[in-house]
Amino acid sequence: MSTNAAASPQCPPVVPALREYPSKLVVETTTRCNLGCFMCVKQSGECCIAEGDLEPGLFEALEPAFPHLEALVLNGIGEPLLNPHLESFIRRARARMSAGSWIGFQSNGLLLDARRARSLAEAGLDRICISIDAVSPEIFRELREGGEVGAVERALAALDAAKAATGRAELQVGVEFVLMRRNLRELPLALRWAAGRGASFALVTHVLPYDERHAAEAAYASCSDQEIEIFRRWRGRAEAAGVDLHRYFQVLWKYAKEPDERQVIQFVEQMKTEAAQRGLSLDLKKLLDLDFAWLEQLEEVFAEARRVAEQCGIELRLPEAVLKAERRCDFVEDGSAFVSWQGEVHPCYFLWHRYNCFASGWTQQVQPRVFGTLARQGILDIWNSKEFRAFRQSVLGYDYPFCSSCSLAPCDYVQTDAFEQDCHINQEPCGSCLWCMGLFQCLR
Repeated sequence: MSTNAAASPQCPPVVPALREYPSKLVVETTTRCNLGCFMCVKQSGECCIAEGDLEPGLFEALEPAFPHLEALVLNGIGEPLLNPHLESFIRRARARMSAGSWIGFQSNGLLLDARRARSLAEAGLDRICISIDAVSPEIFRELREGGEVGAVERALAALDAAKAATGRAELQVGVEFVLMRRNLRELPLALRWAAGRGASFALVTHVLPYDERHAAEAAYASCSDQEIEIFRRWRGRAEAAGVDLHRYFQVLWKYAKEPDERQVIQFVEQMKTEAAQRGLSLDLKKLLDLDFAWLEQLEEVFAEARRVAEQCGIELRLPEAVLKAERRCDFVEDGSAFVSWQGEVHPCYFLWHRYNCFASGWTQQVQPRVFGTLARQGILDIWNSKEFRAFRQSVLGYDYPFCSSCSLAPCDYVQTDAFEQDCHINQEPCGSCLWCMGLFQCLR
């Protein structure tokens, strides 16, 4: 008697991250760009990312993975439309990918005239996302040096015409909005503006700070939702008892404390005890400095954005307003890999290039993690290598420190030119990654 374990109801399906093939590839077609955007890593002083285009030979090396893909995203650091082979890449992939899968990319839209929009539609493009971080011309120019709102409007019009001319009504056109303090109030206006010009979806993501300039523009709170919930509750109890927790660091090291000062310490110690029981570490300095009035503004704008999206019939994906303590790496969970223009295979966006970021109040040196190169190995061989599979399996365990909430950060474990392990003895620097805490989004 034969049995089929794969069909057995007792045999759970294999999660995408542990299948024998990737379900999603993000392929960097170029690192060149025709804009100088404020929020881009290429504009930070420490950037050392080499410029170049993905060659057809390296793209062809990905073909064994195409029949298994659910999505192919032709994005990286640069502007995809600068690669002269982009339509050829789309056609080759579309011919080999299954029905129901999709190919897409994000663009600043500057090169999207009527001819280019039609050639992309004819090649088989399924999804495109145009950057629009403001509708105010002045703010737009500040954020995207060399760009104009009018160029985005022309790109959206060209795509709308291309859909009609090619009979590709299913081609999805959307917009991406990088959220910062200076453009927060522009978000609902940009959604209404984009919906009126044919956009069917909108992707909103926070800015990833690369230096202190970017950090000052970050709109999100750098404490987790669970930390903030505990702090708010204990602050309310303290205020009801006439105790001001903001005096904590003023009285902490006093040898002889007054009764009211001892109360401050007692409230904080009780709060820390509850946090420890829930497996949380509190960075009291961050919590005490948190701008709760700003968080209220952020939530108000998010609520307005949701109303506008519902009114206009546009699908809206908003990020979190604060860090999510319950982490989830969508990139790894979805069975994804990132391929650089040089053919190197990386595990995620966070570990795709060498750069510095200033995401948790300190400068972090991020080193790329490479599991193989297409010039020497097949894409499926790299994906199924012992090292790459072990990396993905470890990520799914989510047994990482919360570096963003740690009062000892930056420590010698992560603040190093050659990361080896974190304080949990993991060989992946995921504890200092903010992607899995709900702040940053990409085309999905």
